[in-house]
Amino acid sequence: MIEVGALRALRAVAALGTLARAAEELGFTASAVSQQIKRLERQIGVPVLAPAGRGVVLTPAGQAIADSAPEVFQALERCAEAARSVSAAAPRGTLRVVAFSTAIRGLLAPVVPRLAARCPELRVEFTEQDPGEALHSVSAGTADLALVHDADGLLPAPLPPSLVRRWLHTDLGDVVMSREHPLARLDAPLDEAALAGHAWVTSPPGTVCHQWFRRLFAQAQPDVRHSVDDFATQLSLVVPGAVVALIPRLARPPLGEDLVARPLRRPPKREVHAVWRRSAEASPAIRAVLAELGPTAAPAELAPAAAPAGAISAAGTPERGTPAPS
Repeated sequence: MIEVGALRALRAVAALGTLARAAEELGFTASAVSQQIKRLERQIGVPVLAPAGRGVVLTPAGQAIADSAPEVFQALERCAEAARSVSAAAPRGTLRVVAFSTAIRGLLAPVVPRLAARCPELRVEFTEQDPGEALHSVSAGTADLALVHDADGLLPAPLPPSLVRRWLHTDLGDVVMSREHPLARLDAPLDEAALAGHAWVTSPPGTVCHQWFRRLFAQAQPDVRHSVDDFATQLSLVVPGAVVALIPRLARPPLGEDLVARPLRRPPKREVHAVWRRSAEASPAIRAVLAELGPTAAPAELAPAAAPAGAISAAGTPERGTPAPS
């Protein structure tokens, strides 16, 4: 009989290309993973891996087994969920959640107190992962629930049949500036013309927020003074008033008295989705977390050019009693 551990090892090697990387993901040594693969080969009587440069590739037999592995995992998970549903009326155990950093800060962290009160026997563990890595973790069974975003095509459509997704939230980007900055006195949503000539601190190239920033200046060369990945550090540079920043609402802490945020006429946005395995759809733990997450209310549409926009707080709502965009 083929062992489940050997199937997981083969799937990880297939996805990551080396025994060492597969071992790191699974929490084993490379030697242990190699032994599992060799045991699998003895059980089926044919090789499942072949060397390829510094890595390995699956043989046709290995690929056939790897392709069938999700069906085995789903069947086992259905059995486990059926047993849990019979023996437990409330969510319990450990739920492994993977998400990009701003989703942890803006969506997951606020629900932790409510989850602890509602589900005292449920332990929820968060791990920061980029969307592509998070989808792999859920598909491979090393995570139970993922929060991912679709910016720049990072969320494939459609997802593999073994995965389910649900929309949670639309995240927008606003321009944050010192309360004394000239842009803070403008009432209308900002466009490229209004932003021209001002100095910026931006996220580094290769990040989603840098791509957002570049699209703001499709026809111009912006004055970028600083390149910083951490949003809190960006805001510390904005406070003195020399630069402004483009910050996603999910990534923004309360701005305090010194800073304001202004909406853009055509704001960059990303849709945030929860993703889990179809075989785990009945999981009480996943359902409990999804119930707390929402979906959250979609942000209000930005005001037309003639309407005052006000300053926007971290949650996308007005600060100091100013009217909300409508």
